[in-house]
Amino acid sequence: MVAALAREGLQSDDRYTESYIHQRISRGYGPVRIRRELQERGVEEGLIEEAFAALDVDWEVAVAAVREKRFGRALPADFNEQMRQSRFLQYRGFSGEQIRRLFRPTE
Repeated sequence: MVAALAREGLQSDDRYTESYIHQRISRGYGPVRIRRELQERGVEEGLIEEAFAALDVDWEVAVAAVREKRFGRALPADFNEQMRQSRFLQYRGFSGEQIRRLFRPTE
């Protein structure tokens, strides 16, 4: 059935992957989690890499928006709160480096 749909151009792994990534980004998920979810769904690694390479997403802006939506504008004042927010962002699929840059004071 799926093979027949693919032959007719009605099913495309490329379109599925692109659509899935955009849908997950719009719901506040980061690249680490999105990649893992696609792998769990059997999408080929090469296809995942191509789809991410074609994206025009500023992940630093995305991680900041997710943090602000959940915790408000002000960055945490103490270390424990920063760690709590970091764990949330990690769960959402942002990398450690993206999270560190978010909390790094601007010079």
